[in-house]
Amino acid sequence: MSEIRREIRQAKFRIGQVVRHRIYPFRGVIFDVDPVFNNTEEWWLSIPEEIRPRKDQPYYHLLAENEETTYVAYVSEQNLEADDSGEPVSHPRVREFFSHLEGGLYLPKKRATN
Repeated sequence: MSEIRREIRQAKFRIGQVVRHRIYPFRGVIFDVDPVFNNTEEWWLSIPEEIRPRKDQPYYHLLAENEETTYVAYVSEQNLEADDSGEPVSHPRVREFFSHLEGGLYLPKKRATN
């Protein structure tokens, strides 16, 4: 009997990395990663079919910004690319997760141990 195995890919990007969307004009810093799609079916179906990403890839939670506003975005790996501009992300919640930007990477805040 053959065993059905679902392979989970290694994430291409890392927490603290600044990335930009391949299609839409926004960028952000990654603060969490899901190994595969972990949102609602309704959310996924709201994406136009011709650009709807696969579910079997890492999805990233971003503190995102565009020219008008800041927000939290959930983006598939296939729709992201590294942002090597060296420019900081202006999202007001960046300081909640990260201490500072160093060499293009936000360093996570040290968590207090019990």
